[in-house]
Amino acid sequence: MRINTNVASLNAQESATKTNNNLASSLEKLSSGLRINKASDDASGLAIADKLRTQASSVGQGISNANSAVSLTQIADKAMAEESNIVDVIKTKLLQAATATTSTAGHDAIRKDVSKLLDQINNIASQTNYNGISLLQASAGGISTTTALTFQTGETSSDTITTAGGVQANVTGLGLNDLKSLANGGGSSLTATQASNMLDDIDAALNTLNGWRADFGSTQNQLESAVRNQMTQKTNIKAAESVIRDVDYAEES
Repeated sequence: MRINTNVASLNAQESATKTNNNLASSLEKLSSGLRINKASDDASGLAIADKLRTQASSVGQGISNANSAVSLTQIADKAMAEESNIVDVIKTKLLQAATATTSTAGHDAIRKDVSKLLDQINNIASQTNYNGISLLQASAGGISTTTALTFQTGETSSDTITTAGGVQANVTGLGLNDLKSLANGGGSSLTATQASNMLDDIDAALNTLNGWRADFGSTQNQLESAVRNQMTQKTNIKAAESVIRDVDYAEES
């Protein structure tokens, strides 16, 4: 029997302290839903979980960027679709003007109509933008978009999708300046010969528009594929983080 040192009491205190600490830790995990609330809980696990969380956040922003880019390509495509409709109408009117059954008054009416339609093509090209970014020409001045649009769709600098540059979907870019000059001929009517000579220019303009629309369409398909892939990747990354960071309620209870 020892009087000065109560070993049994010390052992009891040590066990009680350990139990209280373990209980406090378990209650902290159960209340927060996290297995790792501080670095001392799992230092290496915290480092991995934080890296996974950052990766998931980056992928999420990439998804947002890609979805915005899809909206941009849709705006450009729909605008050029309307321009294509206008060019189609212009060709129809030129064919009407090119036949001998159209009167002088009819030729003059067609000329005025074609002039207005060409003005509308210029209006569409200058007005079409996404968040202030001109899509069908570089600026109000009407020059081409020589710089391609690059979209950041992933977490690294190489995860990008780019459109083709050089879009200029206005009268000048479509090669219709000669037709515009004829349509602005003042008091002179558009002759059948002149209308016939412009048909090749109209066909070339349609081919040019279709080429730009095809590029935007391909870019949109690429962006949508990237979004699907990134969504799957983000889900798996968050699942991996959850395994490390989140608490297992059944086990902890």
